[in-house]
Amino acid sequence: MAVGLVIVAHSAKLAEGVRDVAGQMAGEAVVIRAAGGAANGALGTNAEAIAHAIAAAEQGEGVLVLMDLGSAVLSAETALELLGEEVARQVRLSNAPLVEGAVVAAVESSIGRTLDEVAEAALEARNLTKVMR
Repeated sequence: MAVGLVIVAHSAKLAEGVRDVAGQMAGEAVVIRAAGGAANGALGTNAEAIAHAIAAAEQGEGVLVLMDLGSAVLSAETALELLGEEVARQVRLSNAPLVEGAVVAAVESSIGRTLDEVAEAALEARNLTKVMR
């Protein structure tokens, strides 16, 4: 089993796209769920959808949640309240960059890293150099 990932974004398409990229890097060993957009399909976030995604991603090793913008954090925190304290102890909310963090987290999870190791690696992705000049 591997650490599960949840991608939270204000756009369903953005969350699904990041999920797809990270999933291609990790293969089928890592469960990655997308929770994007508001309940009515508009831009926004939905705590209930995030809670469902967390529950679906949990495979016994914990779940790392990556978010696009600050208000997504509020929705993710509300989702944890909906799930209860026992589940929340197995979830980490990440301050990592969404795309880079998701890819790094997916790869680390696929090689059997723990939740804390996956979370730390995702956070370190904020230091990756993209442009060398």
